[in-house]
Amino acid sequence: MSQNAAPTSIAAPEWWRGAVLYQIYPRSFADSNGDGIGDLPGITAHLDHVASLGVDGIWLSPFFTSPMKDFGYDVSDYVGIDPIFGTMADFDRLVTRAHALGLKIIIDQVYSHTSDQHAWFQESRQDRTNPRADWYVWADAKPEGSPPSNWQSVFGGPAWTWDARRHQYYMHNFLKEQPQLNVRNPEVQEALLAVARFWLDRGVDGFRCDALNFAMHDPALTDNPPVLAPGKRTRPFDFQQHIHNQSQPEILDFLTRLRALTDSHTDRFMVAEVAGERANEEMHAYTEGTDRLHSAYGFLYLYAPELTPMLVEQGPAMWPGTPGEGWPSWAFSNHDAPRAVSRWAQGRDPKAYAEMALLLLMALRGNVFIYQGEELGLPQADVPFERLVDPEAITNWPETLGRDGARTPMPWRSNDEFAGFSTVEPWLPVDPRHRALAVDAQEPDPSSTLHRARQAIALRAAHTALRTGSMTMLTDLPDGLLAFRRDAGGDQLLCVFNLGHREVAWALPSGWTVIASVNAAQDRVGALPPMAGLVLARP
Repeated sequence: MSQNAAPTSIAAPEWWRGAVLYQIYPRSFADSNGDGIGDLPGITAHLDHVASLGVDGIWLSPFFTSPMKDFGYDVSDYVGIDPIFGTMADFDRLVTRAHALGLKIIIDQVYSHTSDQHAWFQESRQDRTNPRADWYVWADAKPEGSPPSNWQSVFGGPAWTWDARRHQYYMHNFLKEQPQLNVRNPEVQEALLAVARFWLDRGVDGFRCDALNFAMHDPALTDNPPVLAPGKRTRPFDFQQHIHNQSQPEILDFLTRLRALTDSHTDRFMVAEVAGERANEEMHAYTEGTDRLHSAYGFLYLYAPELTPMLVEQGPAMWPGTPGEGWPSWAFSNHDAPRAVSRWAQGRDPKAYAEMALLLLMALRGNVFIYQGEELGLPQADVPFERLVDPEAITNWPETLGRDGARTPMPWRSNDEFAGFSTVEPWLPVDPRHRALAVDAQEPDPSSTLHRARQAIALRAAHTALRTGSMTMLTDLPDGLLAFRRDAGGDQLLCVFNLGHREVAWALPSGWTVIASVNAAQDRVGALPPMAGLVLARP
């Protein structure tokens, strides 16, 4: 094995640097009132489970007032709790209990768009002269009546909808029920900063900024150029280079204002979601220096059809640790992507694969997100077409697995009809395979995926090298073998994984001792079986 030059490790005391955050999708975590939909009291009642994992905090997906056209990402009141989730008092109790358990609370902020039911949009659409007339992106039709530009929405069709009251089109990068905010407008920025201030004052520890690179558009409404390279395209959005409907440089000025606000509170953290063909460039821009966001994550792993050494190598190549660089975050699964086990196992034992993937995730440099149920090894749920509710899944069926299969209820009790999630039929069906993987079924079994997850998280917490150390890829390895060093001063670790389908020749290097192992005997010499993962330390 040969070794690349190691970047300098970043030593920092911030709680968030190298943190493990557990994502909760409130609709699907736990239903406390028997309506088939998860809620805030249900989350609070199960925080002991989250704390038992050893994670540092929780990322809560939206719970704000919403018509639920996009299940909470269409916000109609940024500072209101949707009644299906509970009340503001319920939220306060959740935060208090989480903090008592040592858990930070990160909440979503959706700054690029609102619901069409938001009071701001209802006023904006009345005429062209009202106080909020310029709070959204409005434009006249072309002379022949067609939309102002060729921009396409993520969910299919033009990114423009005609509004008869204003005799203009309004822009929406997503559903037509999600009109685009004009974040270039200083008044809109002030309103969004007031929202952030409200939640910071309420005790949240930070924000995950949704679809952040969609927050501003080219005011000239320039047509997007086509994608000329060959590739699979399942929606009109895929045919364009998204240069003018998003990703504008002025976003950086708004992020500076947002960072100044969060820095006026103690120990707060912000991470951006950034998708698209220029995600790497934008993630770096959004996190550069000390006056923007702390971290960002993209979709390197979330949509990847298979996990390979070449894929993992892209991470440290993207984030080498150069001076002034931001800090990465990683996720293998979340509410927007099919679960990793179903994408990557490819016929191999799903339990073994889930446990290897968890250990690998904990070994990466950067923050890591665990999606609810990932600690149980849940596969993507099978949701029949007649039960689909996600607009993207319905539009693109059967071309994609869709998002509903990653959003089905969390299984708490294996023998309950609805897996302990609810006493009634849930909003999405419980996959029978998930009941067998329920928390109560795994808790008494020390060899379960749940216990393996706790061990992997504890390993990360115990080693500065894993939490904040440098990451150096090893090269000249057999096909399928992934190996890298994690170093922080005297804490030196070697991480080795067989991502392939066959046994790989590999000998335990002299001077190293195995401190963590999945799917391989610790004293095995000469070969690693498929899905084996080892972490070794130098005594």
